[in-house]
Amino acid sequence: MPERNPAVESAMEGELALLTPKVRRSPERVGALLHPDFHEFGASGRHWSRAAIIASLAATADSGAETVAVSALRGVQLAPDLVHLTYDTEYDGSRAHRSSLWRRTEGRWLLWFHQATPFSARAT
Repeated sequence: MPERNPAVESAMEGELALLTPKVRRSPERVGALLHPDFHEFGASGRHWSRAAIIASLAATADSGAETVAVSALRGVQLAPDLVHLTYDTEYDGSRAHRSSLWRRTEGRWLLWFHQATPFSARAT
């Protein structure tokens, strides 16, 4: 059984929170989990800045929306202040492989970088 790693667990908790409708529709909650230098390459291929992703999530998050289905969530602590997470998501018929880097900044784990790559069921 793998050894418990509080850094990885904290990053996973933050990542999963960002996938819930309750957090996604709140610019304050999303902002509290994103590093000031956050950026993302989305499944669409678009490059997202911190401000753009916060605004987009707030504008599109539906209070009745389902939580994104997550599978194969794994994490590794790369350095004292850096955690790498990988996982797959499925939402509204779309699937993506995802990779996130979380940095400990002023004692808090914040999402610093995220990338999503779409895939089909036969290309796992």
